[in-house]
Amino acid sequence: MDNQLPNDFKCPISLEIMSDPVILSSGHTFDRTSIQRWLDAGHRTCPITKLPLPEPPTLIPNHALRSLIFNYSPISFPEPNSYPTDPQTPIRILLSSSSHTKDKLNSLENLTRSSKRDSEARRRLVESGAVSAVLNCVDSGVSGLEEKALHLLLNLSLDDDSKVGLVAEGILRKVVYALRGGVGDSRAVAATLLTSLAVLEVNKVTIGSYPDLIQGLVSLLKEGNSRERKEAATALYTLCSFPDNRIRAIHSNVVPVLIRNVGSGLERAVEVLGLLAKCWHARDEMVRYSGILGILIRVVKDGSSRGVQYALLTLSYLCSHSEIMGLEGLSEGLFAICVDLLEDDNEKVRRNSKILIQVLQGKRKIV
Repeated sequence: MDNQLPNDFKCPISLEIMSDPVILSSGHTFDRTSIQRWLDAGHRTCPITKLPLPEPPTLIPNHALRSLIFNYSPISFPEPNSYPTDPQTPIRILLSSSSHTKDKLNSLENLTRSSKRDSEARRRLVESGAVSAVLNCVDSGVSGLEEKALHLLLNLSLDDDSKVGLVAEGILRKVVYALRGGVGDSRAVAATLLTSLAVLEVNKVTIGSYPDLIQGLVSLLKEGNSRERKEAATALYTLCSFPDNRIRAIHSNVVPVLIRNVGSGLERAVEVLGLLAKCWHARDEMVRYSGILGILIRVVKDGSSRGVQYALLTLSYLCSHSEIMGLEGLSEGLFAICVDLLEDDNEKVRRNSKILIQVLQGKRKIV
């Protein structure tokens, strides 16, 4: 019988069909008994990736896989831990095709309220199997359900233990749907949800490589309203701290979209530019964009400390990359601006000013 089941149903350690699949922080799934035996033996690395695990290691129930295994073959599962406040009634309402939309909305609202500030309530909700029921509401096509479901998922993503589990349960497909076709605040909340999930390093890889996801953020940054563009830029910044995601963003033509957003006053976009400017291809695109020097200098003159910090960083990369850009910066008085910033209260602004001064001094020698 086991040979007829998909290999994904088998524990990588025991090679037996999993009865209680759990996810490590590395993103890999094992049967609880097998991985617990591995941990009890003193191991503190993932058996597959060999990457170190947090202390103490966390085991996140993989409800989606457990359900798949159960539906594929009638394996006898142990009953999950029961809690007196498990939200089974609202979950049944969300899953039932006969439930009225108003009842589903009330259920989502009640679950969102209870999970907002209570980490224990969030843990019980995730362990109860509610995530799949909430995910079904995201692309239900019913007005209002989508936005409330995303708000609830955002609450559940607040705990690091849940971030990997939510990705494993298929949340990214729903997020892509919301980014592209969401109504109301759904697109902004979907982008915020990505930022929350991507705080966990292992998720940056999975999220960045998911089809159409970065492109969805770029489209939102291009076409969204003020809040949507800010949340999209924030998500891109979080994702692009992982180098491979910078390349993916560049290939999604994000550079000109970011520059236009900086020009229209969205400082969060200049933070993403500062990360992308570490890549040769991004610098090449930036120096070809007409007016970028003036846009960045305006941020240096009038922006917040964080905006100034990243504008200076971007200018340093560009002036090093392009002799013409460096000479234009000198003619626009950028050297004197940087000298004044050496007295700034922000240490990072002072440091980036000093770096840019050194770059511009090299251009002065050429002149």
